[in-house]
Amino acid sequence: MSLFLSAYAAHQAGRFQEAADGYLQVLAHEPQHADALHLLGLIRADEGDPAAGEALIRQALAQSEDAVYLANLANLVAKQGRLEEAEAMCRRAVDLAPLHVPGHYNLGNVLMERQRFAEAEAALLRAIEIDPHAIGALNNLGTIYTRDKRFSDAQEAYRRVLEIDPHYVHAHYNVGLLMLRTDRPEEAEPALRQTLALEPTHVAARNDLGTALRLLERSAQAETMYREALDSRPDFADAHWNLAILLLGQGRYEEGWPHGEFRYHVGRTSRTDIPQLDYPQWQGQALTGKSLVIWPEQGYGDYLQFARYAPLLKARGVQHLALICPEPLATLLATVDGVDEVTTSLKPARTYDYWSFFMSLPMHLGTTVDTIPASLPYLHVPPARLERWRDRLPAGGFKVGLVWRGFTGHQNDDARSLPGLATLAPLWSVPGVRFISLQKGAAEDEAARAPAHLPLIPVGPDLADFADTAAVIAQLDLVITVDTAVAHLAGALGKPCWVLLSKYWTDWRWMQPRSDSPWYPQALRLFRQSRPGDWDEVVQQVVAALGSRVAQAQAGSRDE
Repeated sequence: MSLFLSAYAAHQAGRFQEAADGYLQVLAHEPQHADALHLLGLIRADEGDPAAGEALIRQALAQSEDAVYLANLANLVAKQGRLEEAEAMCRRAVDLAPLHVPGHYNLGNVLMERQRFAEAEAALLRAIEIDPHAIGALNNLGTIYTRDKRFSDAQEAYRRVLEIDPHYVHAHYNVGLLMLRTDRPEEAEPALRQTLALEPTHVAARNDLGTALRLLERSAQAETMYREALDSRPDFADAHWNLAILLLGQGRYEEGWPHGEFRYHVGRTSRTDIPQLDYPQWQGQALTGKSLVIWPEQGYGDYLQFARYAPLLKARGVQHLALICPEPLATLLATVDGVDEVTTSLKPARTYDYWSFFMSLPMHLGTTVDTIPASLPYLHVPPARLERWRDRLPAGGFKVGLVWRGFTGHQNDDARSLPGLATLAPLWSVPGVRFISLQKGAAEDEAARAPAHLPLIPVGPDLADFADTAAVIAQLDLVITVDTAVAHLAGALGKPCWVLLSKYWTDWRWMQPRSDSPWYPQALRLFRQSRPGDWDEVVQQVVAALGSRVAQAQAGSRDE
């Protein structure tokens, strides 16, 4: 057997040092041996020296422009984030060898990284067309289908992978993720357990198994999974965040807040960006005589919920308290006691002693369930806005504001939002009620086109910002909403509000299994699904409660 073939046999057997030594001997005799250069380059890259690996493969390409060399170099370059170069190499590889499966496969992967998913799908389908057993391409095709919400196609792709190779760990893991994404934690659990059986060190699968168990209300087991994941990888930000959600949802605030700080750490899947400022992040230092700016993060509801901390910061001695927020919140947040400045610019004109995220305030201020600053209202309607809306709503009847859909960009919006206005149709059976749509965004048109048997006053198009929404809510008797910022707005105004919550993916702040909220005492009432996706049962409960509420209001009016 030749020296090169001996080295190659060692490489194939996983004896990489022996293979590298053999390739070096080949190159000592034949410095331009392209295959030896290429394979030694792969070993050097796998050893953690991508620069040396790239240099060797480029030397191989100088000897022979081979599709295999190009595809492997593209993979190496892509791992370094040089995606444009990698794409060009993959395209050249498939031009040279149109039936080269790794070329199409690597091209699909690079295009996925470049967020060009339709092109990626085409490349992966081409790889599968050439080789129906290309399980890597099938697996990644399932990932694309999951992203595009083509869930049945994704499940079929993973089924085909596992039919070819029942031990392909990536497919088991992706099935688990797909089951979580489609609200089937009972099916996610066995897929993730199988992942761990095949690869016990798969920390991400252990973290996601924790989430499946949390959704299945097996909280103690979920906590064990999260903590085991963190034992294996103490800096695993997603596991810290998931553990925070679990602990906070149980009211274990003192334990949960520190884990929640990992929401903006490097490695978090959906990370909050940390501002690059010339002054430090507040970590609980003394604030007497200091200036503090609260930096934006999360969604509108988080601003509205945590604005309550402004008076507590003032009580700590803050001399100047500033809030940076999106434009739709600015006018309303300026009404909070203790706020000295509200700006919508991420480049404030002045500097401050400290900055903090809103959601970090409860930790630094030592909030427990029993010490939530819950004096309502802490938001107030600007008088000019109240005057603007005073005569624009019906004078008679029991007035109820409705919101049935949230922001479509929210990762769990499919679960938290209703399918449409028609889901709320039973509410119209309650006599004496006038319904007002507070809906903004995609569902505004649905409110405007409400059928005659569901009379609805749509004010959404005329709501310029949250101050306008607050002015409308102030004139209502009740708000009924899914889990959106409007729930926090109504609660912060001290207005009665009923919140419809999904079975899964319920936010930590609503604290299982409560029907009230310590964040908005006496204002919020929570109606929860008992079965995932079953809004009809929830709406029927709301119908009964609304009938009782209207009857009480009418009785009170007669007694006056």
